[in-house]
Amino acid sequence: MVSKVGSEEGDHQGIPTSRNKFLLRLDATPDMEKIEEQFANLNIVKRSLETKEPTYLLGIDTSKAVQTEKENLVAVLCSNESIRIYDKERLYVLREFSGYPGLLNGVRFASSSNSVYSSCSDGTVKCWDARLASEKPVQLFKGYPSNIFISFDINCNDHVICAGTEKVDDDALLVFWDARISSQDLSTTKDPLGAYSETHSDDVTQVCFHPNNPNMLVSGSTDGLVNVFDISVDNEEDALITTCNSISSVSCIGWSGKDYKQIYCMTHDEGFCWWDLNHLNTDEPITSLNIQDVREVVNLKEGILDYLIGGLYHEKMDKLFVVGGTNTGIIHLMSCTTSGL
Repeated sequence: MVSKVGSEEGDHQGIPTSRNKFLLRLDATPDMEKIEEQFANLNIVKRSLETKEPTYLLGIDTSKAVQTEKENLVAVLCSNESIRIYDKERLYVLREFSGYPGLLNGVRFASSSNSVYSSCSDGTVKCWDARLASEKPVQLFKGYPSNIFISFDINCNDHVICAGTEKVDDDALLVFWDARISSQDLSTTKDPLGAYSETHSDDVTQVCFHPNNPNMLVSGSTDGLVNVFDISVDNEEDALITTCNSISSVSCIGWSGKDYKQIYCMTHDEGFCWWDLNHLNTDEPITSLNIQDVREVVNLKEGILDYLIGGLYHEKMDKLFVVGGTNTGIIHLMSCTTSGL
């Protein structure tokens, strides 16, 4: 059986909204039933106005700094090569930043400020102040010659930025910068602290710092490898804690589990892997789940699963949820256990 939850309500401006369908099994676990109850109470109450030219939304992040409710911001990476800053409450565009002459990849707010970051194909990571209507970034983190950045992240204390590159010749790099601004160094351009060059052999598609530990980093690549590092260690070889093999090109990675000691990975051909770092020094296998193609094994009561979207670790429930979708606009929310999705 399947429950359909949605709304055809208009927003406060009278703009009609399409029905959103969330399909949840009625014979689901108690945890999933709680989630279903929460979804059942959701309605679309506001919708942003359409832009003059249709654009795809390629990435999104919300401000994390403590602010008044009216100052909450949303940053959206758009297919027109720009980042738009929205007012979260009123859903209109406050300002827009362009990555020209490069293509922007990813968007992240700093944890303790209104700084917005994005990696760029021109070999830089750009940082804007979301409160200022400026055409130029307030900081520019320059890479090495021939670097084309396609992934990045900033750690939880806003001290270190890491960006992953496309493979050029034989090099696929993880490049690091000090993101702190000191009174002695007022320059808006920063050179790298250094780079890891030995652990990936192809494009570094994903970089993700630990939510709480500023020194822990996981990276993923089209070479199929997912690497876990402790960047407080001086050299790359010793910094590498473990390497996991997804056997396919990595499209998404994240942290989960108590104290975030697990990592999960999704691949470009809709595979899913889940590893437990608690078992690194035990006889227990590190792999908790490995599904080569989720579309072939997930039992949906209605319709099919076309693709994976991402993951969400729910701290209070101590449970990892995997989000998938269909080409008709349906979202599937799946509970993740060692026995499957």
